[in-house]
Amino acid sequence: MPVPSSFNDVGQDAQLRSFVGWVWYEREAVLPQRWTQDLGTRVVLRIGSAHYYAIVWVNGVHVAEHEGGHLPFEADISKLVQSGPLSSCRITIAINNTLTPHTLPPGTILYKTDTSKYPKGYFVQDINFDFFNYAGLHRSVILYTTPTTYIDDITVTTGVDQDTGLVNYQIFTQGSEHVQLDVHLLDADGRVVADGAGGRGQLQVPAAHLWWPYLMHEHPAYLYSLEVRMTAQTEDGPVADFYTLPVGIRTVAVTESQFLINGKPFYFHGVNKHEDSDVRGKGFDWALLMKDFNLLRWLGANAFRTSHYPYAEEVMQLCDRYGIVVIDECPGVGIVLPQSYGNASLQHHLQVMEELVRRDKNHPAVVMWSVANEPTSSLKPAGYYLKTVIAHTKALDPTRPVTFVTNSNFKGDLGAPYVDVICVNSYYSWYHDYGHLEVIQLQLSTQFENWYRTYHKPIIQSEYGAETIAGFHEDPPLMFTEEYQKSLLEQYHLVLDQKRKEYVVGELIWNFADFMTNQSPQRPVGNRKGIFTRQRQPKSAAFLLRERYWKLANETRYHPSVAKSQCLGNSPFTL
Repeated sequence: MPVPSSFNDVGQDAQLRSFVGWVWYEREAVLPQRWTQDLGTRVVLRIGSAHYYAIVWVNGVHVAEHEGGHLPFEADISKLVQSGPLSSCRITIAINNTLTPHTLPPGTILYKTDTSKYPKGYFVQDINFDFFNYAGLHRSVILYTTPTTYIDDITVTTGVDQDTGLVNYQIFTQGSEHVQLDVHLLDADGRVVADGAGGRGQLQVPAAHLWWPYLMHEHPAYLYSLEVRMTAQTEDGPVADFYTLPVGIRTVAVTESQFLINGKPFYFHGVNKHEDSDVRGKGFDWALLMKDFNLLRWLGANAFRTSHYPYAEEVMQLCDRYGIVVIDECPGVGIVLPQSYGNASLQHHLQVMEELVRRDKNHPAVVMWSVANEPTSSLKPAGYYLKTVIAHTKALDPTRPVTFVTNSNFKGDLGAPYVDVICVNSYYSWYHDYGHLEVIQLQLSTQFENWYRTYHKPIIQSEYGAETIAGFHEDPPLMFTEEYQKSLLEQYHLVLDQKRKEYVVGELIWNFADFMTNQSPQRPVGNRKGIFTRQRQPKSAAFLLRERYWKLANETRYHPSVAKSQCLGNSPFTL
């Protein structure tokens, strides 16, 4: 079984494709001699993503457990590999993809007890989300080393005071309380532009190059490098550790009707995605990732949401480098049942947000957190649940706005009062009023007006679209044809062009590409709402969106020569 990859589609076994339960991975790794003999070396096993519940052993000794796919976890295995004559270690990982009402995402196990129809003990995994529950080791499993005294974490926040960039840093170390920390900030040419010392401080960068989104500025995605050097005196002599962190200097703010990046109105024109492709499922693949980014840039997309779970760290790094803005979403999808709003679910959700914020807090591309997608936010317990998760996320990171994505009625949504930006999903003339494109403008205008009148917060059309099978054509347009998808989008765009002059701050198409789902009569080998096929070939709507997005980019591009002396403000997040 290859790693990284989902296990489901690699073989020819139908039972494995739909398997629910425990699977086991095991591998022998030969370690360098220094790792096994130098007691001043700390050896760490890091697992990028194991979906869903994982138990890990090294040489038969239990070292870690982790609940939740999509986020990394690690274990210090130094004592196990430095305690004997072996130069290798055996890594065993057991993974269970079973979802319950208290997992994130939730699910239920349905036992079919009618023995006239089903064998004894027969069950199926039932889910309330519309993508296939791929499982396995979706990202790399690596071994790495540090000294026994080491840099454990770095937190960076940025601000701007007129043309001076402000880089606030906090460094956390482990292994000794007596360390020396030296900090240098380098520009893109490798020149030192600011110096600091100690575990906490502020670096000031005169005439700073700001991090701007793709197509918003003539020099987007400018990254500095924060170099942190740690030295310590230990019983075994001097120890040093070194880490380089890319840093983008930018601010994010929200008003009643605008989303601001570096003090300038930003309009999200982009996509929702999935980590999904043929054969590999949700397994990480560099070639596929670069293809997707090349398509995003061709499309003129400046943003995407990580629907509906955190994506690989390499994705976030590329977003920083290319200026693609990210709404970073946790796996809070399919929270539908009342029992999924209980204390057990809430405590796990809070833990997931802690892990997500710790992993992605330093990415300038991440401008907003999303704590859920389409929860049943009209249920009474949902109000307290969402309020608590949002407040916890803001406490973890006060510098970014927080949202969740709703498809509830504006009157009954108990979570909307607590978000900073309203994100609304709607599928007019698709899931109802089938084929009646003529009603979209009225219904969409009413949707926006109701939400804004009630909450006076900026709004993003976070999902809209239509199922389209590539090569199906009918004129006049009929559902499932490329003409229908294109016509539906055009009707949405007429209203979006009106409302973006007022309080709508973004539009994200559903979806970037076709993706796999559970089998059902409504899903012909997956969800076909992509503007690209699962093999990344364009449908007609892709060309429509490309024309629109490039036009939007030209309208909203910031020209620095016009406003060079304007103060951008120091507050990283205001409401």
